Amino acid sequence: MKIVIINKLLKDTHKEQIRKTAALVGGSLFFAESENDIPQEWADCEIIYGFGMGNAKVNKNLKWLAVPSAGVDYLMKPGCFANEECLVTNSSGAYGVTIAEHIIAVSLMMMRKLDYSYSESIKGSWSSPQPQKSLKDCRILVLGTGDIGCCFARRAKAFEPESITGVSRSGYCSDPSFDSMKKVSELDSLLPSADLLVMSLPDTPETRDILSRERLALLPEGAYIVNVGRGSAIDEDALCESLNNGRLGGAALDVFKTEPLPSDSRLWNTKNLLITPHVAGNLTLEHTLNVNVDMFCKNLINYAKGMPLNNLIDRNKGY
Repeated sequence: MKIVIINKLLKDTHKEQIRKTAALVGGSLFFAESENDIPQEWADCEIIYGFGMGNAKVNKNLKWLAVPSAGVDYLMKPGCFANEECLVTNSSGAYGVTIAEHIIAVSLMMMRKLDYSYSESIKGSWSSPQPQKSLKDCRILVLGTGDIGCCFARRAKAFEPESITGVSRSGYCSDPSFDSMKKVSELDSLLPSADLLVMSLPDTPETRDILSRERLALLPEGAYIVNVGRGSAIDEDALCESLNNGRLGGAALDVFKTEPLPSDSRLWNTKNLLITPHVAGNLTLEHTLNVNVDMFCKNLINYAKGMPLNNLIDRNKGY
């Protein structure tokens, strides 16, 4: 069983953990920092843990691609796999902590006007106090109640908001941090009562432009938006207009329809918009990397035993 690991961020402890697991299942390993580092004799590997899209397109022997990301929309297009039966797993469940902390951070930056104070300070200006909002007594709407949405709700609860409402396809979530759960079909009736809208959705046909121009107009004046899911979920032009005309209080986007964000994008010059370059997740937090490697090692044992894999992607659903 040939296993290629593509991850330049792995520490020696992670590599040793993977080696021990591979030895248990009789697998042979090659560690690479990128796909370009994979030698020809490993090009027909059976398993890849990492971003191995190039190999997947040509390697008919590839049976399992374990990607360290949560989103897999880039793998759902025709022609991504030479072996159409190749299993795909993601790492959903590893990113809740880091992305939840990001949501809290940018929410406080916008609502407490910290972005304004900081921008003035780097110009050497002692800025005057600005009107502020608080997470206390805030009506929070969480669109997407998977690992990220739940981790955020648990942390937001400590700020004593008026309510935290979760929205999902099923309208069900067992996490007690949500005061209520609603179905996506009820979204239009929920938006007018949202002071803070947090979006953590995958990219699917159902989620694209879910926050349309019409739905942006349903948000109350002064509302805030945080998107850490996929940029495809928001009508970016309509968002720019709502921010520039002052109807919305602010928005924090970590994801965009085009990434990297082009230098001529109007988003760069939009008022009250906090832009981060898709860094809410990634493997830069040690906790995230530890959990990510643990998930792969547990799945490697499952794979070797012929047991179902955790986080197996449904190609029809796209997640």
